[in-house]
Amino acid sequence: MIDYNGRRFTTGGVPPEEKHPVALYRQDGDLLWGEFAGGHARRGTLTGVCAPDGSLDFAYCMVLDDGAVVSGHCHSVPEMLPDGRVRLHETWERYGDHADSGTSLLEEIDPNTEGQS
Repeated sequence: MIDYNGRRFTTGGVPPEEKHPVALYRQDGDLLWGEFAGGHARRGTLTGVCAPDGSLDFAYCMVLDDGAVVSGHCHSVPEMLPDGRVRLHETWERYGDHADSGTSLLEEIDPNTEGQS
């Protein structure tokens, strides 16, 4: 099982900037939780489980920059990168007034390059 505790992720592996969402994951055994902000998300949280193969299933809720409250479900499949970071291939679905579905890529932020330009 991949240990996600303390790992930070952003879209496409770009350096964390205010315009890109950044997520911090926490883990205890198979229990996973986290929080994120950036991009169009003012604040969001997630709670779910991690399977032995490192795949994740979680529910999320977020408040967007326009004040809309959005919730949904996500399934993430990890890919280990040559440098030891994790790339997550996500399949997500939103519910309610903002119903939508799609795929996303998140890459772990390299802790050795954080804060560098």
